[in-house]
Amino acid sequence: MNNMEIRDVRQTDFPAIAEIYRPHVLNGTATFEETPPSPETMAERQDALRASGHFWICAEINGTLAGYAYTTQHKARSAYRYTAEDSIYLAPEHSGKGIGTCLLTEVIARCRGLGFREMIAVIGDSGNSGSIGLHRKLGFRHIGTADGIGWKFGRPLDVVYMQRSLMAPGPEL
Repeated sequence: MNNMEIRDVRQTDFPAIAEIYRPHVLNGTATFEETPPSPETMAERQDALRASGHFWICAEINGTLAGYAYTTQHKARSAYRYTAEDSIYLAPEHSGKGIGTCLLTEVIARCRGLGFREMIAVIGDSGNSGSIGLHRKLGFRHIGTADGIGWKFGRPLDVVYMQRSLMAPGPEL
């Protein structure tokens, strides 16, 4: 996308980030969060992740945020310090335009540069074909599905786990 900029998230972005995330919380199954967090809560989460060596980035189109992505440590124990877990959320009107691909490509590149060895995608809802397809396209492989471990909208939800090595070259875009 010619008019899109991928950049680090700024403190002033959190109202827009909270608005992007809100419909995913209220209407979607990609996140198992059930109450939309405030912009202040989102900013606190970002501060904690940055302090642990991770990052938040966003896609901006003509001055408007279209989506964001961030990484976390896969699990808290120190043995997982070289494994990043990615999260990507797009504004509904920007889905299917290649923005997720751009964000995840940047996440992979940055994680490699930071010395991470593996990346994990923990995808809410086995019916989330968009996220599963995006990760597959960028070299992630399915490593398992945890059946019915989440509960949202009065029904059980699966979690799909995908993994990508950051040590070997992946697909070129």
